[in-house]
Amino acid sequence: MSDHAADPATESFVAHRNLLFTVAYEMLGSAADAEDVLQETWLRWVGVDLERVRDQRAYLVRITTRQSLNRLRTMARRKEAYVGSWLPEPLLTTPDVAEDVELAESMSMALMLVLETLTPTERAVFVLREVFDVGYDDIAAAVDKTPVAVRQIAHRARKHVDARRPRRSVSPRTTRAALESFRQAIETGDPQGLLDVLAPDVVLISDGGGVKQASPRPITGADKVTRFMLGGLSKLDRPLSVSFTLINGSPALLVHLDDELDGVLALHVTDSRITGLYYVRNPEKLTHVASDKPLGPR
Repeated sequence: MSDHAADPATESFVAHRNLLFTVAYEMLGSAADAEDVLQETWLRWVGVDLERVRDQRAYLVRITTRQSLNRLRTMARRKEAYVGSWLPEPLLTTPDVAEDVELAESMSMALMLVLETLTPTERAVFVLREVFDVGYDDIAAAVDKTPVAVRQIAHRARKHVDARRPRRSVSPRTTRAALESFRQAIETGDPQGLLDVLAPDVVLISDGGGVKQASPRPITGADKVTRFMLGGLSKLDRPLSVSFTLINGSPALLVHLDDELDGVLALHVTDSRITGLYYVRNPEKLTHVASDKPLGPR
């Protein structure tokens, strides 16, 4: 596409690329699949007569949404055969994304897992309306429903998400402080340090995809999480190091074993204590993180 920089279709696509990627990612929970959706969107976009397009941004979002819905149905079959717990693919993001509070919350691991409980159409409507403030008429065109039906779906999806939404996370500074306490406790093997920073009802979800070892089910409770994590660390035969980064708009940790990326640890913090830990070890989900190309603002 770089060879056609002056082409109006290319210029419009490039101008809206971050938005389209974010729409696809929030619908799919996979950066790799979102990239594929963008390729499919581009192939359809270059065949469009731009003179007949009233709103290019809305038209591009419509194509991306339809392609994402098609991909969601394919992904449902993949998830049914997935080994162990499934987590969204972690996404490197810039500080600008963290400053957009609504976007950062919508991209958080905690909320992305809630979105997994929606139907494909509900998820599309929720993402377009609640995150990107797309009008009901444009959403209706994207999901092939009437505006009246879309309003009903949006209400149902919002009610569903609100009932399951984790309490709004704290500021990035508070999250970073909790993460620093967690890091120190992990590096020193300090069980009391972990218990001090973990909420009593903390939940740990780890995703190895059947490739790397992970708990097959979520682990709940500060005592159980502490024992699980320190027990796993005691069995390591390679040096462990952790470093800070921004994942899905929030501070997180990159975990390396002997300089090799082992996984990404994201978290949800409420009232200065960690209520959710999300550890992605599946190598197939670490490609975007390893590329070191963070997503910027929409």
